[in-house]
Amino acid sequence: MKHFLRVLTQFFVFLYCKCLWRTLKFMTRKVTGRCELQRICYNNKPGARRTLKIESSLQFSKSELLQSAVSVPPDSVEKAIDDIMTLKRINHDSNPQLGISLQASLLQIVGYRNLLMEVEKLRREPYDSENSEHEEMLLKLWKTLRPDTPLTGRVSKQWCEIGFQGSDPKTDFRGMGLLGLHNLLYFAEHDKTTALQVLHDSLQPRQSKMSKVEWEKKKLDKAIGYSFAIVGINITDLAYSLLVSGAMKTHLYNVAPEMPSLMHFQQTFCYLMHEFHKFWIEQDPCDIMEFNRIRNKFHRRVLKQLNNPNMALCPHFSASDLHLVNL
Repeated sequence: MKHFLRVLTQFFVFLYCKCLWRTLKFMTRKVTGRCELQRICYNNKPGARRTLKIESSLQFSKSELLQSAVSVPPDSVEKAIDDIMTLKRINHDSNPQLGISLQASLLQIVGYRNLLMEVEKLRREPYDSENSEHEEMLLKLWKTLRPDTPLTGRVSKQWCEIGFQGSDPKTDFRGMGLLGLHNLLYFAEHDKTTALQVLHDSLQPRQSKMSKVEWEKKKLDKAIGYSFAIVGINITDLAYSLLVSGAMKTHLYNVAPEMPSLMHFQQTFCYLMHEFHKFWIEQDPCDIMEFNRIRNKFHRRVLKQLNNPNMALCPHFSASDLHLVNL
């Protein structure tokens, strides 16, 4: 009985809040002469804060036309804007900026959805050693990271030099499919200086904060680094989870003036790789067994940063310039 009364009370509180919210919206429109979408566009600068509010307003609208606007194809965005302004009885000529603002935000919204589908498609496509394009990408990764060292064979222990687990890298792509390879190659080609530095550091023996005597006593003569390629695939998984959860909207809505693309996602991966490398060194782990703990801690830090709607993860493709900025 008590449970029933509690549920009933919560239901009535929900109805009351919902009615109060709709009443406030109605009164605000009467007082200002503007609908919610107008108020959002006029009171917020371009970027995540404005686009997130527009997205929420459309999704939770009573109108099916407004709800469906967030899932239209990119080439139907203009028509969707016209339909919205007609439904809201907003005159185009007297509100020219509104249409421009709505279009920019709506392109970001549908672009994010399309990016998610594109990334998911790459993730689901397995690496195929019989596919010449897949093989070409893998060999290009080796040549970019090891330009002065010829590969002795397609299957070789040399792959461990760039952080794969065994002599055939294809087995390491199972979790993230082609997405992992695409990201690693993009990092190696477009942020080559940083990628080579991270690879170099990951292979070096790193003396811990303990004294030399303690170091030798504990016989910690192995590299306290990590496997570059494996970590790259793992950070790909982290970036993917940020995208799927919607956490990356803050970043992408701030850095992509219109539709976010795969390039924006890959640039974000470059940033995450560089930041994780710095974070790993700062944490000073005893061995690779601490990887999951440090990775989870890093993930929580990024999520906290993305809670700020003014935050953007900004890759400048330079080891000294990669940093977070407030817009």
